[in-house]
Amino acid sequence: MTDPKNDPPNLDLISMVQQARMQHDADVLPSQVGAVYWIESKPENTTQQPTIRAGAFVLQTDIGGVDALWLKIREATRAGKLGYKSKVSTASRSSDPNARIVYVLTYDSADSADVEHIRAVLDEIGLEEGIVYEGEAES
Repeated sequence: MTDPKNDPPNLDLISMVQQARMQHDADVLPSQVGAVYWIESKPENTTQQPTIRAGAFVLQTDIGGVDALWLKIREATRAGKLGYKSKVSTASRSSDPNARIVYVLTYDSADSADVEHIRAVLDEIGLEEGIVYEGEAES
């Protein structure tokens, strides 16, 4: 008998779980979700994979504005106009129970052309104020 600790990970199972998660996240709104801390969106067509220097645009919002903001970000992400993934908190991670946060993740914080392009798209969809960029973000 083999030791399960030494077995390689089941990549098919991991892929199935990730696909199920993305299906769950596809059409829900952050204000309607309580069972998970984040919902995510990815481009419909495969794009560049993130590097170890991935970055993120951070958008602060609140429970009253999170759904409208997420709809804009989710649509632009699916269309491939933003980074490799966007995610939104469904619960507060701060002392303010109404606070919510959206991350728009970029492939590589050292790719200034890509970072500037994503910033321009955020501006185009009406998100010009209060955006912070962090290099080497957690994904």
